[in-house]
Amino acid sequence: MNNNMIRKVTGSEILIHWTLAISFFILVISGFGFLFHMESIGSAFGGFDQMRDIHNWVGVVFAVALFLTAFHYLPVALRFTSDDKAWLLQGGGYFSRKKAHVPPQDEINAAQKLLYLLVLLLGTAISVTGIVIWLRPGMAAANKLVLFSFLVHNISFDIFLMAIVAHIYFATLANPGTLRIMISGTVPLEWARKRHAKWVQKMGY
Repeated sequence: MNNNMIRKVTGSEILIHWTLAISFFILVISGFGFLFHMESIGSAFGGFDQMRDIHNWVGVVFAVALFLTAFHYLPVALRFTSDDKAWLLQGGGYFSRKKAHVPPQDEINAAQKLLYLLVLLLGTAISVTGIVIWLRPGMAAANKLVLFSFLVHNISFDIFLMAIVAHIYFATLANPGTLRIMISGTVPLEWARKRHAKWVQKMGY
């Protein structure tokens, strides 16, 4: 590897990230098709019955990808330090007109840790309630369970979608160079030192 570059994520992390992202957007499109009974979307999927099958099975792919992220990102996200708190209090320096000196960050910054925990919580809620809606257990009390699942499913989805929109903004326009992490897996060493100083030091660079 070029001495000026550092590997930030592995190939498997990139694969899981894009599997999660692509499956989510398929779920968004098909979900809106169901919610507003949009014939054009239904036709694009080969009809509403086929779209339902695709939505359900892509939901399984989404749930599996989300589960796999926990092996790497959950332990990191749960390591919340005083530097993370200070970073959040300063807004990561994003809201300062002058170049702010923010506390050094680990492999992912404080905002990314909170975002991941939110995504994991909401994604789990979406997955579990989606399974209930799909299977619709034939019990006498199931109607209330299914109705409650629809409510949780839709609210969790709305918040999840807003979080992902924010994630896309901060991974592109707000932080040029960040997107390449999930494409090539590498970033310039100096870029990493500015944004993830603790992690770079632990990696021995």
